[in-house]
Amino acid sequence: MFANRYTALIDACTLVSVWRRNLLLSLAEAEFFRIRWSEPILTETRTALIKMARERDLEDAEARGERAIKAMQAAFPEAMVEDFKLLGSAQFGLPDPGDEHVIAAAVKTQAQALVTENLKDFPVEILGQLNIEARSADDFIADTVALEEGRAIAAIRKMRGRLKRPEMSPEDFLRALEANDLFETASVLTPHLGSI
Repeated sequence: MFANRYTALIDACTLVSVWRRNLLLSLAEAEFFRIRWSEPILTETRTALIKMARERDLEDAEARGERAIKAMQAAFPEAMVEDFKLLGSAQFGLPDPGDEHVIAAAVKTQAQALVTENLKDFPVEILGQLNIEARSADDFIADTVALEEGRAIAAIRKMRGRLKRPEMSPEDFLRALEANDLFETASVLTPHLGSI
């Protein structure tokens, strides 16, 4: 996978997790792949982030959700997939018709991967015909790290260095990944503990 030819569309269910989002954005920043999303995906992400902040009784829930989306857009202005509505009117036959827009955006941007936590909603028999592979964030991140470990570890070390509240040791970082169901990623990173 190299950024100039490998594209991954990231679903809202993946973007709402701060750990998955930060790892994916860090690896995209290091140019392992081109990251893509659409306005409907960002709208779903914003709504979920606001809901989560409210459930945790955090102040300024709306502002928190909006800040996260604006930061993503500022970091990756080229990530927005547009002009796929006509394609979206075609039905791909997904189990949930509400997910059709995700596939339409993936097809429009010629994504090779759809990174989603809802794998059952994107059957292999449908995506295979479109040359798109649905992957969980954990599998996708672990495989990306394994492609070029040195460069990936450097990107993840940079991400860990940005964590300030609280700062995290490499051991704490790996425990946090496991606590957020990123077991494959933690497993791939464990041999590199001294470097992250």
